[in-house]
Amino acid sequence: MPRPRTHDENLRLKLLDRAGELISADGPKALSLRKLAADVGTSTTAVYSLFGGKTDLVSALFAEGFRRFGRRMSGVSRTGDPVEDLVRLGVAYRESALADPHLYAIMFTKSVPGFEPAEETSGQARATMAPLEETIRTAVADGVFLDVPPEIVTVACWGFVHGLVSLELNGNLPEEFTVSAAYETALRANASGWLRR
Repeated sequence: MPRPRTHDENLRLKLLDRAGELISADGPKALSLRKLAADVGTSTTAVYSLFGGKTDLVSALFAEGFRRFGRRMSGVSRTGDPVEDLVRLGVAYRESALADPHLYAIMFTKSVPGFEPAEETSGQARATMAPLEETIRTAVADGVFLDVPPEIVTVACWGFVHGLVSLELNGNLPEEFTVSAAYETALRANASGWLRR
């Protein structure tokens, strides 16, 4: 009879989520492999077995964040209307951030000093933006959006969404600003601004 696997995918994901929570709450110095193992109810041996050292763990956090984010972005169904599609992608972006706020900072900020993802991992992270890039490139090529380089539109739309989501996650929006009510309206107005008149 084969030995049961004690270091399975479920444990790996629990460790990643808890590591992200520790960094998100108290910064990278809070990430102790011993504390992480104890919080999840496993051994440091299991952590080392699954990830290697702390640097490999942070790299796995980065990759996992973008894996989840990419799944949401690629799961957005397209309507053929670029404004509607940009709104849907923006909603998926926010949903991903709200579902995994503990990974968001690791994905999009330098929350762990000195951490630089491997080139392959960076490429996989960039690829998660493909649905946004494709939507915009098609809209510009079809003459629906302004005749400007698609990269400019892509970065502007990404920056707009990222800014709103980051303000929300960090609690920096005015109390009277109800994100759930205003977010899609703001996305639609931003996307419509790129339409050729």
